[in-house]
Amino acid sequence: MTSKKLRFCCTLAASTALSFAIPAIAMQASSRGETAQPSPKATESALRALATEPDVQRFYAHIGWHPVWTDARVQALKDTLARRADHGLERLRFLPEPAPAETPAARDVAFTRAALLYAHALAMGVVDPKSLHAVYTLPRPAPDLVDGLAKALERHDLQPWLTGLAPGDADYARLSEAYRTAVAKQRAESGHADTIAAAGLIRPGERDDRVPAIAKQLAAEGYLLGTEAGQPQAGAPASLYSNALADAVRSLQRDYGLAEDGVIGPRTIEVLNLGPADRARAIAVAMERLRWLDRTPPATRIDVNIAAARLTYYRDGVAVDTRKVIVGKPGRETPLLSSPIYRLVANPTWTIPKSIENSELAHVGPDYLASHNMVRRGGYIVQQPGPDNALGLVKFDMVNDQAIYLHDTSAPGLFERSQRHLSHGCVRVEDALGFAQRIAEDEGVGGRWQAASASGEQSFVPLPVRIPVRLLYQNAFVDEVGRVTVRTDPYDWNGPVARALGFDDGAHTTTKADAIDIGP
Repeated sequence: MTSKKLRFCCTLAASTALSFAIPAIAMQASSRGETAQPSPKATESALRALATEPDVQRFYAHIGWHPVWTDARVQALKDTLARRADHGLERLRFLPEPAPAETPAARDVAFTRAALLYAHALAMGVVDPKSLHAVYTLPRPAPDLVDGLAKALERHDLQPWLTGLAPGDADYARLSEAYRTAVAKQRAESGHADTIAAAGLIRPGERDDRVPAIAKQLAAEGYLLGTEAGQPQAGAPASLYSNALADAVRSLQRDYGLAEDGVIGPRTIEVLNLGPADRARAIAVAMERLRWLDRTPPATRIDVNIAAARLTYYRDGVAVDTRKVIVGKPGRETPLLSSPIYRLVANPTWTIPKSIENSELAHVGPDYLASHNMVRRGGYIVQQPGPDNALGLVKFDMVNDQAIYLHDTSAPGLFERSQRHLSHGCVRVEDALGFAQRIAEDEGVGGRWQAASASGEQSFVPLPVRIPVRLLYQNAFVDEVGRVTVRTDPYDWNGPVARALGFDDGAHTTTKADAIDIGP
């Protein structure tokens, strides 16, 4: 993540923590009783003087420099803005506070500015992701909002036009519903929930004074239902960490990407202390990230959710495969890319990047190189093909300038970890050989791939049609069974987005960098 200042792309106004910096322009009532009306030329001059932002200027030039905001249109805009909580945007102010003695032209420009600002937030997001990330190549929406607003006002369908700018898929709708639920829970809470102390481990069957508070939190989050919700078995002490509670904890650990061992330690306590406000914050950020994306992704593609360390393969618009992946660790983050796979590489060699050679391998000698099937070639260390190669037995070559690709691994046991942010930035795929075979068969080159794989030598199998890959970051998302799941924020990337949406920093969990191996 870069330190560059966040940009709001619409070129209208930058957002503050609580509101957009829109000049205070009056909501002049139509009942002021003024009889003298300015001439068209005077009105045009006033509009030109007030329309200082490029998109506002384009709008009025497009319609011929005349006022457009009738009472009915103003009400339609206000009614639409009243539902901005559906998109996690209720903390932002799009309309200015009323101010006395403003002119009709100033009023008109104020509503135009607000409409374009809200349209941009729904269509493309509040934040420009390229102001947050040094690398961001995912396709972005690019609607003509000026022309769209003009047509919507002319057709008297401002409300449906604005609402239709947001993502219209089922996942966005589920996130919106989950956000509203979390906000309602937050409001229903009386004061702040008690914080559970992180003081030692609790294993199933043990007793601990924190167990009642843990059970209460599990029930509040829906992990305990009915008689299990915080009620110990007959005759059992309230402090007993029962098997039913342990099962609920394992479900929570699975949802948040923690080790599913049922043992309550510091990381599990950290998650238990997250409240509905923290959940709402994460979901609002997730909806913002979806607004950054093009609305019509390729029907056949591979999506990698970096935050959740999961891959989903879509074929003709249908999710046909999902599997675990290992992605970049903090400090070696996997970038947000759109990059196609153009060929499969059987039995790949691995040319070790200088960044790894000069750090992890800085002090190794000939014995280490020989034991790891490595040689020096052309000024680089190269690992020869074989099952011990860090790339495993298949590499999915991709087109990008970041040296990022999908590949197999010589350490498949790491997929058993719940927290899989372990690599140097590339994406290791669970059962990569099986995945490569599936792709090869889908693309009609299954026989060529099998022959290349069996050769034992580095071999290249081009794909007849490139398969787009999107590397995304969603720590709140809809899982395979339709539930909204919130995971840790492994790279701590949510904060700047949340602040731009008007949230405070809140509580959140991140991932600790873990040195596992030298693989990409």
